[in-house]
Amino acid sequence: MAAITFDSVTKQFSDKNETVTAVDDLDLEIEDGDFVVLVGPSGCGKTTTLRCIAGLESVTDGEIRLDGEGMTDKLPENRNVSMVFQSYALYPHMTVRENMSFGLKYATDHSKEEIEEKIQDAVGMMGIDDLLDRHPADLSGGQQQRVALGRAIVRNPEAFLMDEPLSNLDAKLRAEMRTYLQQLQEDLGVTTVYVTHDQTEAMTMGDKIAILDDGELQQYGTPAECYHQPQNTFVAEFLGEPSINLIDMTLQDATISTSGFEHEFSEPIGDGTTNSDVIVGVRPEELSITDEPRADVSSFDGTVTVTEHLGKESNVYVETEGGATELTVVVDGEPTVDDEDEVTVEVPNDAIHVFDAKTGEVIRSAEASGDVDGLAGAQAADSAP
Repeated sequence: MAAITFDSVTKQFSDKNETVTAVDDLDLEIEDGDFVVLVGPSGCGKTTTLRCIAGLESVTDGEIRLDGEGMTDKLPENRNVSMVFQSYALYPHMTVRENMSFGLKYATDHSKEEIEEKIQDAVGMMGIDDLLDRHPADLSGGQQQRVALGRAIVRNPEAFLMDEPLSNLDAKLRAEMRTYLQQLQEDLGVTTVYVTHDQTEAMTMGDKIAILDDGELQQYGTPAECYHQPQNTFVAEFLGEPSINLIDMTLQDATISTSGFEHEFSEPIGDGTTNSDVIVGVRPEELSITDEPRADVSSFDGTVTVTEHLGKESNVYVETEGGATELTVVVDGEPTVDDEDEVTVEVPNDAIHVFDAKTGEVIRSAEASGDVDGLAGAQAADSAP
């Protein structure tokens, strides 16, 4: 087990015509034993970051340290880490036993008896002890994934690196394997860096999540911190399903306003600039639809355009007066409104994020202290069998 440190790490790819920066000046501290998820859209640099840890990509600038020891220039075979690939990367002509023993046979001086003992321990942990004599073509996707994990475990590495290992599985099996991987990591206590573009995986699996965009780290923290206190509009919009409502408004002292809406905070926010442009963010689950608006709660008036009943909750889409904004509201159970209904949407004061319109950086974070673990658990339950 070991901590992993990124110190101003940059990775660039060059060809004759241009240089592409895949990882841009990354500073990150992954603590010993943590399960950290790298998450972001396709092309954001998360897999490149993982491959730099493994030594499969060279670092252009900066340093990567494992438990305080520099490993930027070490060959992959000299880094005590194990990587699980998206494609599983099993040798098709080898049995499960041969796949799992291959690395130990050629990269260690373990005896046959020691290798077999390690394999037996791993397959017992994986629940695949009856598959040792099968070939990958005879295994299901979930079984192949467990073999790939077992092959990583037998090496007893200081860190596990996982590159979207669940992406080839169906939804039901993915939900099962998410829970399995969490339990496995807790049992082993090995530092794990996990790459995904799936925010549900990030929210439910990670002790901490690192959100990347265009090679740059946008925010690093617990799922709760990143969800409830996003540092910019990218993080706010990337996390959450349905996505956060982002509304262009004007800020003057303590008052934000737009067509058909005005709200005054208890004290001025920002730098006091008069009539500055801001983006206001409110999570859909924080909004509510009411027939009797309260005088002390700010609200929008609008028309219901679409309703989506999802079982235990529903999404209601409301176009505000004048068509300037469309809001998404999450309501419990089946919606009590229909398309074309005129409604009022209340916006609680403690649910309002305010971002600078030019930089996207947060000016004011919402005060609502929702339970992100409960939210993540609900998301997992939705996709569980």
